[in-house]
Amino acid sequence: METAVPAVHREPWNKGKIVGQKAPFKPKDIWTLRVRLQIENRVRELALLNLGIDSKLRGCDLVALKVRDVCHGDQVASRAVVMQHKTQRPVQFEITATTREALQKWIKAAGLKPEDFLFPSRLHKSPHLGTRQYARILERWVEQLGLDSADYGTHSMRRTKATLIYRRTKNLRAVQLLLGHSKLESTVRYLGIEVDDALEISEQTEI
Repeated sequence: METAVPAVHREPWNKGKIVGQKAPFKPKDIWTLRVRLQIENRVRELALLNLGIDSKLRGCDLVALKVRDVCHGDQVASRAVVMQHKTQRPVQFEITATTREALQKWIKAAGLKPEDFLFPSRLHKSPHLGTRQYARILERWVEQLGLDSADYGTHSMRRTKATLIYRRTKNLRAVQLLLGHSKLESTVRYLGIEVDDALEISEQTEI
């Protein structure tokens, strides 16, 4: 006679958590954080913040960047191309002067060579900063800004500049290329622009 095995009750992974799209940062939040990191001389974090915003890369692609991916010789390039891990498609991004300056300072301070990872891990078992480490750093930033950590995540970094570009230009195709999406529908869903645009139109329509 078989013995009945009691069913194991597992709590849903998302119980009590807010799930869904993470909010992009506002420009004032980014500038506040930049100033704070500069004052506290947190060179690595400033480089990580600036490149995360400029590149619009997923966290897994951002942390896996090597120095040679963003540098030409000993100078940080104004543009870079990387292969996305998720889609295996190349994506190009700009590196603004502010970000180039922060990266140059970090690379020099850390003594990094072209073949080195741009953000080496401080843990021996990992060659570069892990996505969870990146998420923890970002959570600390969010708390320092006085924001709700439930509303923000690593995708907030990816969405920040893309959302701003769309709002200023309404050029969905340009944003699609910058995010490296293969389908326009993916960009529409990612930015949540259908709802935003519908509300904007509604607000401008008086009866």
